[in-house]
Amino acid sequence: MTSNSETLSESAIFKCQQCGECCKGYGGTFITEKDIEVIAAFIGVAPEGFVKAYCRISGKKPVLAQGKNGYCIFWKTLCGIHPVKPRMCREWPFIKSVLKAPENWRIMASCCPGMRTDVSDEIIVACVSNELNKRDAAQKTETC
Repeated sequence: MTSNSETLSESAIFKCQQCGECCKGYGGTFITEKDIEVIAAFIGVAPEGFVKAYCRISGKKPVLAQGKNGYCIFWKTLCGIHPVKPRMCREWPFIKSVLKAPENWRIMASCCPGMRTDVSDEIIVACVSNELNKRDAAQKTETC
């Protein structure tokens, strides 16, 4: 039996396999102004040039472009911008929609070999909630 702290840890239900499946299409990766600034600086381009060269617009918001293979333009055999990857990528698969509908975890897991599905919805929700709370607390600390 696992202890409560193990049950509620991120690693209890997810271990990235670095397969890149989360870097494929699925509506695109929305990026914030902060993401644009940080990624542009990382690859050595101006933010305006970054949006023109590496993004497309979806619903008036920039998303990272995809290559012909359907993967994010920055995916090669690993993420080319991993140290500065967008918030949306950093949060995967611990997203709020899982709290509203735990079946979203299982849907996402159908294309992600790192996500466990052999645990109850209650454990999934508890782990996702715990991880989101940790990230919220860390973000509050960063802005102070």
